[in-house]
Amino acid sequence: MYRPPAFREEDLPTLQAALRDSGLATLVSVGANGLIATPLPLLYDPAPAPWGMLLGHVAKANPHWREASAGAESLALFQGPDAYITPSWYAAKREHGKVVPTWNYVAIHAYGRVEFFEDAARLHALVTRLTGKFEGGRAAPWAVTDAPEPFIASQIKGIVGVAFTITRLEGKWKMSQNRPAADRAGVVAGLEAEGRPEVAAVVAARNEAAKG
Repeated sequence: MYRPPAFREEDLPTLQAALRDSGLATLVSVGANGLIATPLPLLYDPAPAPWGMLLGHVAKANPHWREASAGAESLALFQGPDAYITPSWYAAKREHGKVVPTWNYVAIHAYGRVEFFEDAARLHALVTRLTGKFEGGRAAPWAVTDAPEPFIASQIKGIVGVAFTITRLEGKWKMSQNRPAADRAGVVAGLEAEGRPEVAAVVAARNEAAKG
């Protein structure tokens, strides 16, 4: 991933926190017929050190797990908050007009080796953990144990587990760090006005850190 110094993120705790908070990712592997990509939610586990592991599952009918070349490197793509940035928000537009649009975003690329597994007990533990992550904050969270066990067992027969051992992480937080302070302030105000407070907060935090 192209990462100019202003946007490069290499702090491991920051990368790990983003992976823990992530939802959907895209797993990309190399097969005999070329690249294979599957969108899927992935659970982050910090072990084994230093980078950790990603855990998820794909449908057994998905050819990804059969076609991925054994031992070949795979890539998991994570996308964080993003937004279009209009140059109309920049103070520089009013000063000299030499500005163009851009896009702010957070992206993490995890490289590693993927293992696919069909062990029923291991899959049961995995779907229980995945469900706990995404249901945990709800007022009335659903649990795997809410469904009849024979039904869950039948559903597990239709999936294959994914265990992705990370060997390298690349992070990029492109959040207007390369713009003058007045332009950054304009971006924050513009994003908030357009109902994008989640992106505005990242811009503000990144640029506050840059000042420090």
